[in-house]
Order: sequence, then structure tokens, then C-alpha cells
Amino acid sequence: MLRFAVYLLLLTTCSGSAFPQDFPVKPIRLLTAGAGGGSDITARVIAQGLAAPLGQPVVVDTRVGGVIIAEIAAKAYPDGYTLLIYSGTLWVLPLMQEKPVYDPFKDFSPITLIGSSPMVLVVHPGVPAKSVLELIALAKAKPRELNFATGPVGATPHLAAELFTSMAGVEMVQVAYRSVAAGLTDVLGGRVQLMFPNAGAAMPQIKAGKLRGLGVGSPKPSPFAPGLPTIAEAGLPGYEAIATYGMFAPAKTPAALIRRLNEETVRVLTSPDVKEKLLATGVEVIASSPEGLSKQMKADTLALGKVIRAAKIRVD
Repeated sequence: MLRFAVYLLLLTTCSGSAFPQDFPVKPIRLLTAGAGGGSDITARVIAQGLAAPLGQPVVVDTRVGGVIIAEIAAKAYPDGYTLLIYSGTLWVLPLMQEKPVYDPFKDFSPITLIGSSPMVLVVHPGVPAKSVLELIALAKAKPRELNFATGPVGATPHLAAELFTSMAGVEMVQVAYRSVAAGLTDVLGGRVQLMFPNAGAAMPQIKAGKLRGLGVGSPKPSPFAPGLPTIAEAGLPGYEAIATYGMFAPAKTPAALIRRLNEETVRVLTSPDVKEKLLATGVEVIASSPEGLSKQMKADTLALGKVIRAAKIRVD
């Protein structure tokens, strides 16, 4: 019996060290959400960079709705062939639900905190508000007459808008879309009055004169949104809305495999060409350790949890 137990221990140890070295032997699926949104764009840049060093295609699988992709990723076999890239909505969304369908800390293994991007408050040029204070005054004068576009319910553009309405004490109507890109299209067309996309999506439209930027959600002026004041200093003290992006594997993925995925992904993220590509989309690279992502998740949950409970923001 003792000899058999020792044999199993040796077999397990050898398999644990060999498995990551042999990985991958088939294509990797990289789940994300919101076609055209920050997570989707970031995932595609990373997938392209990972394919060569891993020696296998990395296929981006974009789904509708954070809850759907989170469930798929959480239930996937923990062998490294199904990964997830998503914004901080992944770990904040359960705070807004009465009955969360997943636990961000128990159902996933963090790989790396990819980067961050500030959200930008944009309005259609036809909206008679040229500042944050003017928009708040307009919304108070016309309760529930202004509409704001979002991507999937609970995603960062949605949370940014709900936080704004709560802190400003105004009532506006959400118009949810299957993707951020679809919502932005309707704001550009004047069918919806305003939105909170990330800087990468907002700034080209602002520079082209197709949308009016009123403020950026970062705590200090952002190089991604030159010329725009922070929303906090423009009339809503304490307001902050920044999208953070993380990469995950299903819980119980072997630690050695998590290390391998972290090393390869960080190498890709810190390469000059990938950093440049992501900067062009409004994402500042962080490229953390798995522990760094876990620390960010805990900090966001603590800080945003207080805001969400105080404002009674629900997405059920």
C-alpha cells in the first residue's frame, strides 16, 4: 500500500511538471463579451500576440452578456484551453444581483490584470448641454426624458451611467444593447442622447465632431482624453469610472499552468508593438501577476460594493 501511494505521488508530480511544458497541443478558446467593446478589442490583440509563442491558434469567442460567458468559463474543464478576458464587471456584477450565478473569487483562477481604460461621458451634439453641470441640470429639469445607451446589462458602461445618475440625483432611462458598438451607433445617430464608452471608442468620435465629450471618468485628467476635464472636477465630486481588464482560467487550473499562461501573456503585453496597439484603443497596460489581479478584484469589490449598496443599483 505504501509503495502504491509513493508511486501515485511520483506520477502526480511528474504529470504536474510535464503538463505545462507540453501545453498547448490544440487551439485555445478565449471567451469575451460585447463585440466592439473594450474586452473584445483587448482579447483580439492578446490572442494575436499569443498564437506564435504558444504554437497554437488562440480563437476569440465573443458572446453576448457577461453572465453567460462567466458561466461558460467557470464550468469549463480546467486544462488551460478555455480562458476568459473580461472587464471588472466580472467581479462587480454579483454585487448588483440578488442571486449571483457565479462567485468571482471561487469559480476562477486569476492569470493577469491586463490594463485599464477610463470611461468618457459623451452626448450627441443635439443635446443642449456642453458641460457635466449643464447635463445634470437638463436631466433634473426633464426627468426620464434623457436616454443613455449601454452595452450588456451590468457591463462597465452601464455601471458608469448608473453611478452617474445616482450621484447626480437624476433620472434617466437605460437603453441596453447587445454590444457597446451597437449602442454607440445609436448615440451617433441621435436615437439615444448619451453614453459612457471607454476612451478608445469615444475619442475618435469626439475628434471627428460626431459626439461631444463632457468629461472623463479617471481621478485625474487622462492622456487618453486630452482636453477633457474629469467628471469629478467638472461637477460630480468623487465620481470615478474606469474599466479594468483581467484574464482568467477556470478554478482548479493547475498552478504550474497558471504560471505558464501568466508568463506568456505578460511577455506579449509588455512587447512594444502590443503596448502600442492597446494604447491606441485607450488601454494602458498593467500586466500583473495573478496575485495582482486578485488584489485589484478585492479592492474594487470593497470600494464599489459600498457605492452599489448605497445607490441600490440592481441588474436582476
